[in-house]
Amino acid sequence: MIRIETERLILREFIDSDVDGLFELDSNPIVHKYLGNNPVKNKDESYKYIQDCKLKYKAHGMCRLAVIEKKTGNFIGWSGLRFIDDYVFNKHTNFYDVGYRLIPKYWGKGYATESGIASVNYGFKTLNLDTIYGITEIGNEASHKALLKIGLDYIEDFNYEKEQLKLRWYSIKNK
Repeated sequence: MIRIETERLILREFIDSDVDGLFELDSNPIVHKYLGNNPVKNKDESYKYIQDCKLKYKAHGMCRLAVIEKKTGNFIGWSGLRFIDDYVFNKHTNFYDVGYRLIPKYWGKGYATESGIASVNYGFKTLNLDTIYGITEIGNEASHKALLKIGLDYIEDFNYEKEQLKLRWYSIKNK
């Protein structure tokens, strides 16, 4: 079972009971402003996401992780690495992507950066990855800044035809 602790957070594998928190997160249109504006409509979609992550934990050693605030024990979102083998981004597939998504009341507290740094460190030290990538929509300045604080370098902008989005591409190499 993957479990990563930071000063303020616990990142752990999803469990079925995370479905309510995940639904709160992913049904919120504000959260999806820079994600193609396609929030989930029911808890079954959230449950399916959890099951998909469980398969990726087994297949690739990592997927997004539930983020729990230590102080309160609250589910606040997800963070972590995901092996991207089901999409093509910027002519890349079969790569690890660092990402995060938080319930809005937890925005602006540095949790995306804190969890992202821990995730990158896990990828390099535990999974022995050579490179980790990041992707954000061009207009999402908060995510852009978080990826830079995590240590990724901005590489270039690209068009994601599948959802007609303009995205930014980032990477960080294992030293």
